[in-house]
Amino acid sequence: MHAKDILIDGYGRIREEVHAALDGLDPEDLNARPTPGTNSVAWLVWHLTRVQDDHLADAVGLDQVWLDQDWHERFGLDLLPGDIGYGHSPAQVAKVRVDSADLLTGYHDAVHAQSLQALRGVGAADLDRVVDRRWDPPVTLGVRLVSVLSDDLQHVGQAAYVRGLLQSAAE
Repeated sequence: MHAKDILIDGYGRIREEVHAALDGLDPEDLNARPTPGTNSVAWLVWHLTRVQDDHLADAVGLDQVWLDQDWHERFGLDLLPGDIGYGHSPAQVAKVRVDSADLLTGYHDAVHAQSLQALRGVGAADLDRVVDRRWDPPVTLGVRLVSVLSDDLQHVGQAAYVRGLLQSAAE
């Protein structure tokens, strides 16, 4: 198995878990925050998808799906178009509200499709290419891809946890 095949599988698992975390949630549950200052399922999925979109597009030289396919307009958030959620205050988290899970899964699926396209074109030597010199040591494409995979899986796990909290509170 090639490294890119492992990455493709990993990114596929993110997509599966995003769909599972969102399945059947109504707008109230999507936007609910278990306690003040915590993140909603909607914010967590929006953020993890924005990170994947932003970081992979930058690393492989593509346009962000968020901007290129007008997802920022479809979401209509009161945030700057390039915002990905890093360092959001509770007030900024509260601005990420959606009317349906379909909006989140639609955006995530569009980003996933672009990510798969990019991953399929990655050769072994590409993984050693430096994509970010702001760090010491500089970040290679391989490290960036694994970093995004890890970050996204953590956030989708958080979304599943919040979902569970909301469902257990409703019982």
